[in-house]
Amino acid sequence: MSPYRGLGQFGRAYQRMLENDPHAPGSVDRVLMKNMVRLCGETAEFLYRDFTPTRVVYHAGTRPKLEHYVASACANRVAGIAEFCAALGKRATEDFDAMRVGGTEEEIIERGSDWCTDVARVGCALCQVAGFPSRLVMLADNARAYSGHVIIEVRADGVWGAVDASTGVVYRHANGKPASTWELMNQPELIAAHARGKDTPYSTAAQFHCAAIANYFVADSANFDYTVSGVNEYYRSILTMSARGWPAGLRWLHGEDFEDHKKGSRL
Repeated sequence: MSPYRGLGQFGRAYQRMLENDPHAPGSVDRVLMKNMVRLCGETAEFLYRDFTPTRVVYHAGTRPKLEHYVASACANRVAGIAEFCAALGKRATEDFDAMRVGGTEEEIIERGSDWCTDVARVGCALCQVAGFPSRLVMLADNARAYSGHVIIEVRADGVWGAVDASTGVVYRHANGKPASTWELMNQPELIAAHARGKDTPYSTAAQFHCAAIANYFVADSANFDYTVSGVNEYYRSILTMSARGWPAGLRWLHGEDFEDHKKGSRL
């Protein structure tokens, strides 16, 4: 799997973007990104058969706050967890100086967040506490600058299904069966069926152009670094331009796509 693992799976420009991620070096989110495996024809069978254990190893009582959230706010199974996570964005600060990323799931819930990486990790942890196997999925529209997103996959009713914890979307087939990321990539009409305008900005076929999966197990939290960090200058520049509405259009700001231009990429 080594050719399909790591930060370079979405192209050189996205690799540079991920290398400048604001999460602290060595922190859990950086580790997960470095270990993600690209979802493609060569890896799909492995990723859906052997990559992620289908039995949750979580010892009741070890994360009581998360158990409380699952029991109260997230009583409606996976859909309830998705709704709970989506609501975290309503409490997120828009002050770049006060903005924080990373930390334990409890810390992220406490402060609120619309940072998709953090929100997805919260969703992943809550699903496991609730007894559902889950994992992180990184998405990228690598034809456009800064068009990455993180969702989760949850195993329920014997199958994997994609869930966007940031928007509360639980992707399903018309018959209600969960739809996996791989199915969404190959059946884009399933993505369009979940689009609800500005409330679901990532429910587009383009957003699912590239995907990579990473395992995160809440039971292994003692082995991870949960340092909280602020927004670095690299991301501050991106957020500032985004707040301005991207005058002159969405584009790479720091020459991330220089090599791609030399090779004639559509980036």
